[in-house]
Amino acid sequence: MSVKTIIIDDEPLSVAELQVMLKQFKGIEVVATATRSSEALEKISLHKPDLLFLDINMPESNGFQLLEALDETPDVIFVTAYDEYAVKAFEINALDYILKPVNKERLLEAVQKVINKQTVIPTRLDAEKRIFIKDGDHCFFVTLKEIIYLESAGNYVKVFFQNKKPLLHRSLNYMEERLPESIFFRASRQHIINTEFIKGIQPFLNNTLRVTMTNGAIIDISQRQAVRFKEQMGI
Repeated sequence: MSVKTIIIDDEPLSVAELQVMLKQFKGIEVVATATRSSEALEKISLHKPDLLFLDINMPESNGFQLLEALDETPDVIFVTAYDEYAVKAFEINALDYILKPVNKERLLEAVQKVINKQTVIPTRLDAEKRIFIKDGDHCFFVTLKEIIYLESAGNYVKVFFQNKKPLLHRSLNYMEERLPESIFFRASRQHIINTEFIKGIQPFLNNTLRVTMTNGAIIDISQRQAVRFKEQMGI
């Protein structure tokens, strides 16, 4: 199974060079390239890639702003001439950060991370499973079905249950792969909600939905996810 990949860089020469280098990897399929953020958003929506090779400094919007505009974020390998963004890149769970000019051995190392990740199939947990959360000096055991919702916080997720909201050192994408689909739903890039704790649902701007949780939290379901939510909930 190939990893569908899009290269995004405002320098056409850099795009062409990387495209040639990636041909040596049988598991990588470059389905599109883009030199502007607006073009990239269109192609990501069309192809739904597994992986982005993404430059940071680009016209219109930078690489981080591009990712913020996505409802669902693919795996990301940053390819840039600047090293000062590395910390921020890994804070948003980038798989790797490659400096230009791209070295063949360095690219191989990054691609291997992608291949390894794709071959590992995470096991979903049962709703009755209890997980351990250590947040500073406080420790919690919480049953998954008791979680009201989860909120992305960089390399962590904030877990809301009862009147608690400890931080768990996991990404929201990781939690989405592990949580039981029967009760948890990815509302947006920022939130996963437990549908058992939904108190109310209202139509909102641009065909989005706004849900009120039993603890009073108000969470927006993105336009793309609203379509899935309606199908899943039979609305």
